[in-house]
Amino acid sequence: MSNAQEHMDKLMQELRRGTITIGVLSQLSEPQYGYSLVTTLSEKGIQVEPGTLYPLLRRLEKQGLLESKWDTNESRPRKYYLLSKTGHDVFGLLIAEWKSMAQSLDQLIGEEGSDHSGND
Repeated sequence: MSNAQEHMDKLMQELRRGTITIGVLSQLSEPQYGYSLVTTLSEKGIQVEPGTLYPLLRRLEKQGLLESKWDTNESRPRKYYLLSKTGHDVFGLLIAEWKSMAQSLDQLIGEEGSDHSGND
């Protein structure tokens, strides 16, 4: 693996951490269980492993951003997650911040991006 690719892999991992949180929060205005979230996010182009998702859901619940409820009516009990009131408010703030950062980065990339062809 090239040196540039190694750096790219590490940077993409850092970038994905925050974007996965936003992606998860975006899907929880209606109750969903973990595997349904993995599937929904995957269908929308966000790949997240269950081993990444479940700890994230537990952390967001502990922070008060999610509420959860067990459904034991099915043959297999499932824990459903939903945005709390605080989670809904935080999600709105995150979206505003994301759009502001994306706009600023678009301006920076537009100014500098044409100078970086990737061919050194």
